[in-house]
Amino acid sequence: MFKNAINYNAVLYAVLMVAAMWLGFLLQNLGWFSGCSGAIIPLSPYGLKGIFLSPFLHGGLEHIFGNSVPIFVLIFLLFQFYPFIAKKVFFLGWILTGFLVWLLPSIDIYTGDYNQVCIIGASGIVYVLAFFLFFSGVFRWNTKFLTVSMVVALYYGGLVWGVLPEELFSHLAEPSRISWQSHLSGAVIGIIMAFMFRKAGERKKKYIWEFPNYYSEKDDKLWQQYKENHPEDFLELPYKKKDNVWEHLDEIRKNG
Repeated sequence: MFKNAINYNAVLYAVLMVAAMWLGFLLQNLGWFSGCSGAIIPLSPYGLKGIFLSPFLHGGLEHIFGNSVPIFVLIFLLFQFYPFIAKKVFFLGWILTGFLVWLLPSIDIYTGDYNQVCIIGASGIVYVLAFFLFFSGVFRWNTKFLTVSMVVALYYGGLVWGVLPEELFSHLAEPSRISWQSHLSGAVIGIIMAFMFRKAGERKKKYIWEFPNYYSEKDDKLWQQYKENHPEDFLELPYKKKDNVWEHLDEIRKNG
């Protein structure tokens, strides 16, 4: 029963994405991608290819480990519970988030200075999926999808702080290397797609008794058949005629 409940495509896509990330990380360490090659460089034409390549590149083992687990879990949840729109959400979210990151210049929030940065990692996709899964359940208001929303909120609710610059919460000796722009872009795109696709595919079931005036005798075949076979049950019942006091007036006078 449990085997039949699992969508094996959900496992397959999750495994393939994580495997591709580790392959990219391996090639990166072998020198295939050096410097800003393959990274998103905001507002630079050279950095546009990073929209497609940057999720496969990471700054170290801690970075890729930190993205591998949530990527696997969130992709699995997406394809398991939203198979009808999973590919659209995943690939559209990936591209739109990367493009939005490319459009957002890296500006020091205290000095206003522009810093040219190279952005790598799959955290933008993590935020797309997490925010889509949470808000999709809220927008649909469906028990099953709301359960998924609660699971995401329970395990990844802390992601919400990542949409803000790290400098707001701690005093850093140097600018943070965490791209809050990627997180913010992913969150925004995830919410927008959750709203756009709120009516796509499986929706909340509405049972017949939830509709006004759902019952009609004419549609009840068993009831109609019973009435035909037992007409005596529906004859008008005898009743006592109401007394007319004027008819008993003489009798009342005698007794009085």
